[in-house]
Amino acid sequence: MYLVVIAWMYVVLMMSVAEATNTTGSVLGAIVTFFLYGVLPLVVVVYLLRTPQRRRAIKAREAAEDAAHAAGRAAPSAQPDAGGEAAGAAEAGGVAPVRKEP
Repeated sequence: MYLVVIAWMYVVLMMSVAEATNTTGSVLGAIVTFFLYGVLPLVVVVYLLRTPQRRRAIKAREAAEDAAHAAGRAAPSAQPDAGGEAAGAAEAGGVAPVRKEP
């Protein structure tokens, strides 16, 4: 897949250079050619071609989290208060908690 991407970018680069160096061409036209014929279509194609790989990675991550949960240990993201802040951090900064009187 990456060989096709590299080859297409080479072709588009040569098209851009040809347009920039042509007597009737311009550098702005070369830039537009590079982005509209090269970068934009390749971003879409690579995103679509990597969709199955992203799905497999998501399923593998979910399976690992399920296995960790089934083994009795929770995943690090599932632990409550995993932020690492102390419970009284707001009070230490000089901000008193607001409480209702009974």
